[in-house]
Amino acid sequence: MKQEQSSILTPNNNLIGVKKSKPQKVTEETTKLPQPTGWRMLVLPFKMNEKTKGGVILGESTLEKQQVASQCGNVLAMGPDAYGDKQRFPDGPWCKVGDWVMFARYAGSRIKIEGGEVRLLNDDEVLATIKNPEDILHEY
Repeated sequence: MKQEQSSILTPNNNLIGVKKSKPQKVTEETTKLPQPTGWRMLVLPFKMNEKTKGGVILGESTLEKQQVASQCGNVLAMGPDAYGDKQRFPDGPWCKVGDWVMFARYAGSRIKIEGGEVRLLNDDEVLATIKNPEDILHEY
């Protein structure tokens, strides 16, 4: 029997980064995600919709390539030292858990999970915060 995969929810209960299905509560499956240490943060890359505005259904390989080359993602967790250096970050953290952030196309370490991948980024690899990842043109 196939295990039910965990889902990450946005504040308005939309799924992000994994195949869309019924909204689910955070389960013990989410505790299987790596917990960042030091100044690192765990980011779930944005995954575009399976169907374009024009009605074209995208293949799974296209969606996977897009997720690998994604330039934005949702911050899932932060290490205890993230943004702790007052000399480097005198104005405080650039982002917090739950924020959508932009980063360099191939930044961070990629970790495969069921349904895609997550990235471990250093706190200084965040380039910008954004309100909605769908406002950014995603090309791979």
